[in-house]
Amino acid sequence: MICHRCKEEIAPDDDTFDYYGKTLCEDCYIGAVQPPKTCDPTAVSSAMSTRAMLGHSGTQGLTPLQKRIYEFIKEKGKVTREEIQSNFDLPPWELEKQFAILRHCELVRGFKEENNIFITLM
Repeated sequence: MICHRCKEEIAPDDDTFDYYGKTLCEDCYIGAVQPPKTCDPTAVSSAMSTRAMLGHSGTQGLTPLQKRIYEFIKEKGKVTREEIQSNFDLPPWELEKQFAILRHCELVRGFKEENNIFITLM
């Protein structure tokens, strides 16, 4: 069986979840019913204390995708969500998840300039 959201195969012994008529894997189901919030002071505090406890700074402890997104933003200076989505071929829900994690680690931030929303490094 294939997850409708991430398109990965769901192992026969793994649970599947029906979400509005679509079959999802456990990770995608959790992401669908409780998506990460970018502006979450508790998540920021938790991420920062965990990173400090592990001795992580900068991109240490990030996934390869998160590191590539961070480096892309660093190289460009400021980018839109659409630029990140197209450059990394990410669906909107995956971009939001990755942005939330980077935001909770206080590595990136969003800001509005005229009618555009940009993402830049902190």
